[in-house]
Amino acid sequence: MSTPSRRQFIKASAASAAIATTTQTSRGETPVHLPAEKIRIGFIGPGSRGFGAHVKTLTKLAKEGQPIELVAVADVYNVHVDRTAKHIEKNLKKAPAKYVDYREMLEKEDLDAVCIGTPDHWHHLQTVDSLNKGLHVYCEKPMTKTVEEAVNVYRTWKKSGKVMQVGVQSTSLPVWSKVNGLLNEGRLGKVLMYQTEFFRNSAMGQWRYYRLDPEMTPKNINWKMWLGSDEGLAEYEDFDREKYRQWRRFWPYGSGMFTDLFVHRTTSMLKATGLRFPGRVVGAGGLYVEYDGRQVPDVATVVADFKEGVQGLVTATMACQNTPIRQMIRGHFGSYVFGNGEEFNQFDYVPERPQVTRNSKLKEQTIETETVEDTTYAHFKNWIDAMVADDPSAVNNDPYLGAAAITTVILGAQSYRQGKVFFFDDEEMKAGEADDSWSTRWEKVSADRGKPNHIPGWNAGDYGSALEEPEHMKLAGPWIDGKDPAGQ
Repeated sequence: MSTPSRRQFIKASAASAAIATTTQTSRGETPVHLPAEKIRIGFIGPGSRGFGAHVKTLTKLAKEGQPIELVAVADVYNVHVDRTAKHIEKNLKKAPAKYVDYREMLEKEDLDAVCIGTPDHWHHLQTVDSLNKGLHVYCEKPMTKTVEEAVNVYRTWKKSGKVMQVGVQSTSLPVWSKVNGLLNEGRLGKVLMYQTEFFRNSAMGQWRYYRLDPEMTPKNINWKMWLGSDEGLAEYEDFDREKYRQWRRFWPYGSGMFTDLFVHRTTSMLKATGLRFPGRVVGAGGLYVEYDGRQVPDVATVVADFKEGVQGLVTATMACQNTPIRQMIRGHFGSYVFGNGEEFNQFDYVPERPQVTRNSKLKEQTIETETVEDTTYAHFKNWIDAMVADDPSAVNNDPYLGAAAITTVILGAQSYRQGKVFFFDDEEMKAGEADDSWSTRWEKVSADRGKPNHIPGWNAGDYGSALEEPEHMKLAGPWIDGKDPAGQ
């Protein structure tokens, strides 16, 4: 069959399976969700994360009977291509086709989906090319390298109607949806702030533990294609194993902790709060200890302010791991405190004192949540389920959330590098330099005795967000023409 016909057949089969599921479930039988033909997946850039997470996880899911077939692999490094092909053939008894240029793979192979695990500077082009080919996409975080690229991926995805999952696996933790429901019920009152972290330490410096191997040579690696110099993705420079393997240390290809680590935690906090694009972002930091030729900072902080009246903070040092700040979400009437990392089976509720809440019954509480043994496995399974259902809204981290997260952290990185504060207009979907209008706007709301803004989905009215008016405030106000405003 031609590619469009086969894809239409899979879509129709998925719809039939959904009908069968409804019928069988009504009789109390086991639901069936599998399409008649398998979803054919190709891999773009199966290097470290691309092999260890993408290839191995999807191989496991295929062996477990998920309706997928791993049919092709493309990478500029022949060692990665051969390793991936051997792994798939050994486990699934069928060798995938092998390519250097992913575009040739997209053109020649009858694919339904791709997994992208390349360096940051390639994500945008490969994602857009794949979506425009009518393919579903799994793209490793960060979704893109720039704000403009993020907006373009989002718009391309919306037009495509395809399923796209951004690879922040922590978004497949049930805890964030549970927290979002509680916040919208007003359990913390007016939501005011989130704070999160990603502290690390290393004797050799972050990302230098990625091995430089003798096999990494211009003979085995298509260096010009990796750079993307012909595509305008990076300036040409001579082959360098260090740049190839440890690219996160250098601005042309990555953005250090901002896009490798901060995007993880920021995405989770956005999912938990329901917030998306920031209104105002500032970043700070510096290179204070890791003087090894890197360009990205080893200490950094991003502060994002949202039009909903919430501030977000993510901070870390790449040279101190044992004293991280606590992850939490703060509200007027209390806070939710989480553990560090991504393994949660509970979180704590800490109420404010009754003199503020006017409720002496509020007590500290530990709230249990569903655990996930392997978030990477759960994230890929979620992607497969969404593809089978042909439902772009069914993924746990869609490109709208992905674009919001990368916009937040990359504007922080730009702020650090350029010494500027940035605004983001979520109607025009554009970033620009900040001015004094942010603070002026909030001061006007206060002067007009306005009401607070709330997180998306808020349904708790004025609970925890309306101030009491003390009796003595009747005496406030200017004495115009010498007259007491209280009329005394």
